[in-house]
Amino acid sequence: MLFKLLSLFTAGFFGGILNSIAGGGSFITFPALLFFGVPTISANATNTFASCAGYLSGAYAFRKDLYEHKRELPLIILISLTGGIAGALILLQTPESIFREIIPWLLLFATLLFIFGGKLNSTFKQFASYHQHASIIGRLLLILLLLGICIYGGFFNAGLGVIVLSYLALAGYSNINTMNGLKLLVSSAISLIAIVLFIYNGVIAWQEGISVLLGTLVGGYVAAHVSRKLSQKQIRSFIVMVSCGTTFYFFIEMYFT
Repeated sequence: MLFKLLSLFTAGFFGGILNSIAGGGSFITFPALLFFGVPTISANATNTFASCAGYLSGAYAFRKDLYEHKRELPLIILISLTGGIAGALILLQTPESIFREIIPWLLLFATLLFIFGGKLNSTFKQFASYHQHASIIGRLLLILLLLGICIYGGFFNAGLGVIVLSYLALAGYSNINTMNGLKLLVSSAISLIAIVLFIYNGVIAWQEGISVLLGTLVGGYVAAHVSRKLSQKQIRSFIVMVSCGTTFYFFIEMYFT
């Protein structure tokens, strides 16, 4: 038991570092929970629980940037909470066997988003620059798109940050601090409401989740002090390697064993 908890703490530590520097920590923490025997749906819920503290502390750090958009925040939070509830309910209604089958595809989707997220953001920024004065239909479509993203986040946490950043670029945001703050605020709202449902339904593995949570907090703190000494390119390459390896492993396990 002690070895398992220390291993999960270590996974959370490195996941927290990656989340703070480049994102992608779930590619370490989620498979680690599965490796130590946490059932798939419970592992997904537990990973959401373990990641939430980092979202909250990050959103708080960007509070001044968020305050500049205070008029927009109530609607964004409402949509995030609604989508988070819907996604969590869908997850809880999904049979364990079916969720195991779609895990490789979810990981593949998140991996591709991480790899091509930068290009996606650039494309959306160019698109947004030509559509500064969106019509009512355009704004409605943006709301529906955000709702869909939040449903995904309530259902499966991995890759959420990249998706939200791409959405914000499409919506016309350009200040990176504001975008990061909104990304973390959306992720916090989705995770918090999903966690309430997960707790009510008893699907969080508490010992394992707290071990990962403590690891992410320590990793995030360490990252704040060493991030300037690390190469962003090398870190992203490492995450891509881990995510591709993890995705490949789950495809092999699901379809060839």
